[in-house]
Amino acid sequence: MPSFDVVSQFDVQEVRNAVDQTAREASTRYDFKGTDSSIELNGEEAITLRSGSEDRLHALRTVLEEKLVKRKVSLKVLDPGKVEEAAGGSARQTIALRAGITSDKARELNKFIKGLGVKGIQSQTQGEQLRVTGKSRDSLQEVIAALREGDFEVPLQFENFRD
Repeated sequence: MPSFDVVSQFDVQEVRNAVDQTAREASTRYDFKGTDSSIELNGEEAITLRSGSEDRLHALRTVLEEKLVKRKVSLKVLDPGKVEEAAGGSARQTIALRAGITSDKARELNKFIKGLGVKGIQSQTQGEQLRVTGKSRDSLQEVIAALREGDFEVPLQFENFRD
């Protein structure tokens, strides 16, 4: 029986490269001079932005988003936290990086797939991924197309397609 897996992941190296490019740009751009703007990657879980003011923090985040888009990393990976006031009137923001499909999101995806009404399709949760099986390759491709059009607030990739 043909099957494929639905996963939600991102390339950590591409995120690291985007953060490094953003840090370099923040150190050379005129509008960031004297604002003590910085960006750092905390493991594979979060990115911390710091700047002298809230508007420079938003500008730094915009630069980061541009770099991520150029490197083909979905912005749905980012889960921005609140902007916090830091010492000396500066601002700080932590952006969590989302990977994997949570159990709630897996239930939502299962419900969506069953609601499509495609004949012979079954889906089941396996850890942080979803396995979809069907009787024909065409029905699986129909499910993939529908999942791509839907907005599930997480980036979805389709892999391990087997006939």
